[in-house]
Amino acid sequence: MKIASFNVNSIRARLPIVIGWIQNESPDVLCLQETKVTDAEFPRGVFEDMKYHTVFRGEKSYNGVAILSKIFPKNIRAGFDEFESEGTRLIAATVQNISVINTYVPQGAHPLLKQFRYKLDWLQRLHEYFDKNYQPDQDVLWLGDFNVAPEPADVYDPEHLLGSIGYHPDEHAAILRLKKWGFVDVFRLHQHGSEQYTFWDYRVKDAIARKRGWRVDHIWATRPLAQKSTKAWIDVAPRLLERPSDHTLIVAEFEV
Repeated sequence: MKIASFNVNSIRARLPIVIGWIQNESPDVLCLQETKVTDAEFPRGVFEDMKYHTVFRGEKSYNGVAILSKIFPKNIRAGFDEFESEGTRLIAATVQNISVINTYVPQGAHPLLKQFRYKLDWLQRLHEYFDKNYQPDQDVLWLGDFNVAPEPADVYDPEHLLGSIGYHPDEHAAILRLKKWGFVDVFRLHQHGSEQYTFWDYRVKDAIARKRGWRVDHIWATRPLAQKSTKAWIDVAPRLLERPSDHTLIVAEFEV
């Protein structure tokens, strides 16, 4: 099973890139973040014509998450609770007995602003969500834009970036607590080198060529599922196309 994650930064703007990637790679599951459209505007018909089932929650101009799956998804839920709080940032479904949780974690703006506390509180709520709904011995897949680079190899300049948003000790503590709940970073299980990024800031001139990137998009799995993973990689090619997202795709394969 091939599973991928992509922060599209507007499904309207990036629809041709998503269609092209699906045609080339034929993933079994593709999770999207920052779709930035209401549910009525999500292009479900395009994906259904490509034989994908779609589940999604969105809002105008901000956030938005979706799961595209060749296999019919079950047990669909959005948000942390029955009221669907944060439903445009978290969507979950069961795909072939795997619990897939797709998240767009808040960015946090700046460590000195209230948005940063919101981000840390959000990650704490996510930990409680996993505690309430899943077990570490189950096949659980958590993926999406975490908006955190966990390790020094995940940023282009770890010494100078430490303490900035996305690479802050408080974020590292929060993400480590989630990992200790029972997750394995599937990408790092198979790839150990540096300069492997999923995000390059639009505002940085020649960011890709200069290797000034961040790995903030992730695929994490509980240990039983991680043991079934066979490979993982980052596909930089979509970031090099015309009108790209500032992110690119991260992909993993599993023998299930």
